[in-house]
Amino acid sequence: MIRSMYSGISGLKNFQTKLDVIGNNIANVNTYGFKKGRTVFKDLYSQTVAGATGPGDTRGGVNPKQVGLGAQLATIDTMHSPGSTQFTGNTLDLAIEGDGFFIVEDGNDEKLYTRAGNFYLDKDGNIVDGDGRYLSKEGGGSIEVPLEATSLSIGQDGVVKYVLDGILEGEDVVALAKFSNPGGLTKIGGNLYQESANSGVAEDGTGAPLIDGRGAIKSGSLEMSNVDLSEEFTEMIVAQRGFQANTRIITTSDEILQELVNLKR
Repeated sequence: MIRSMYSGISGLKNFQTKLDVIGNNIANVNTYGFKKGRTVFKDLYSQTVAGATGPGDTRGGVNPKQVGLGAQLATIDTMHSPGSTQFTGNTLDLAIEGDGFFIVEDGNDEKLYTRAGNFYLDKDGNIVDGDGRYLSKEGGGSIEVPLEATSLSIGQDGVVKYVLDGILEGEDVVALAKFSNPGGLTKIGGNLYQESANSGVAEDGTGAPLIDGRGAIKSGSLEMSNVDLSEEFTEMIVAQRGFQANTRIITTSDEILQELVNLKR
């Protein structure tokens, strides 16, 4: 009976984690560039009651007899499928069609990565994100637009153009970072990702859009969250029923233990 109770407890913990991930997905359903999480379980180790035996001269083989001891968390995946694109009409709202991440950095030269493309101009004409981090250009450094410039535009190839004194100028290119394993990036909050030991090195895949598998930039649009509410609510029902089923395992095992105790009155 004790084994079944602990199996039920392990199931409760797993479905609680699943509900936590689902709750975070739903909370970020309208977060620009957000990538949903997915919880995957695997079985815990099994106790072998009797091992397998091979066939002999007079008798066939016997399969092993094993009792499973519950479930455990396998992975919490970040799903990097693209979200829908929402038109805003703002030139500095950028969406990536395809693979890649925007690179933002601060004065400490710490490079962070994001799919949220809501950028702005600071008082010096630098393109920055909502927290003041500089949007990186190809080759490194910030992208600066003269304060007197007009008709700012950003092409699919990431080239930033503007009109200054009646002349079309600008040669800075918005840089994108591409990773061999984007699912290995570490979320640090604020729509930002950090490199990890398993994400690959961004420097090997950093450069202009539309080159070496990097996506195109769509100015005047933002990438929405890839959270599907219908899917999340369905998964929530599955998690709720799984949680309830595991509580039944515990209560049923407890009732049987109670009957055993009551044998001696």
